[in-house]
Amino acid sequence: MVDLAGVLADLNAESDELDGLVAGLAEDQWRTETPAPGWTIATQIAHLAWTDDIALLAATDADAFGAALQEALGEFDGYVDRAAAEWSLQPTPDLLAAWRTGRRKLTDALTAVPDGTKLPWFGPPMSATSMATARLMETWAHAQDVYDALGVARPATDRLRHVAHIGVRTRDFAYVVRDRAVPTEPFQVELVAPSGEVWTWGPEDALHRVTGPAVDFCLLVTQRRHRDDLALVAEGADADEWLDIAQAFAGPPGDGRVKGQFA
Repeated sequence: MVDLAGVLADLNAESDELDGLVAGLAEDQWRTETPAPGWTIATQIAHLAWTDDIALLAATDADAFGAALQEALGEFDGYVDRAAAEWSLQPTPDLLAAWRTGRRKLTDALTAVPDGTKLPWFGPPMSATSMATARLMETWAHAQDVYDALGVARPATDRLRHVAHIGVRTRDFAYVVRDRAVPTEPFQVELVAPSGEVWTWGPEDALHRVTGPAVDFCLLVTQRRHRDDLALVAEGADADEWLDIAQAFAGPPGDGRVKGQFA
């Protein structure tokens, strides 16, 4: 069983790794376009800082979060994009400082959440551990855009297990958000971790299976690579369909990436 302290430690390690990548960038590099259309490196960091701030509200001030949720209900994607764009207008040192401060505050706030408490969110309410896992997934995904923008090779670690877990848990959501019928049969997902360990979810006798490298699965469910550029294998028609639509993030389906974009 995953514990909150362990997830927070991995979240902070993931954030520190990205921090180390961007902290030394020149001002013009912060304005480098990333693979997410219209998003610069500054926008990516601004989005993480803003989302940490909103998550802090969810953990500490349910009423204030409720007001933010009401504001977002009309147009979630537009709301998120506008917030990221606005935060990115800060001077770079201020943005970096705000992100760092927000991360520390969120870690402290989630640590203080009583066991069994569900925190409000844009999707279903979640535990502090689930919130931390979601923040790690988003941090990893947006960091990938920054690595891609800079053309820097990214080391893979077993912290990916958290991202993969969300990818598996959100299987049904990918169908619901597209108004498709949710498969009735369970899937098995078997992934090879960067360390060589094998991670599995679902029953061994499942008729529908997904296998392959964990990093490829994480790139797929965060829509940072096109399926055809990844070494994932689907067995069964339902599993095959899922790999075409999988998404680990809340909100409407994204456009993902183009086949061969990072060849």
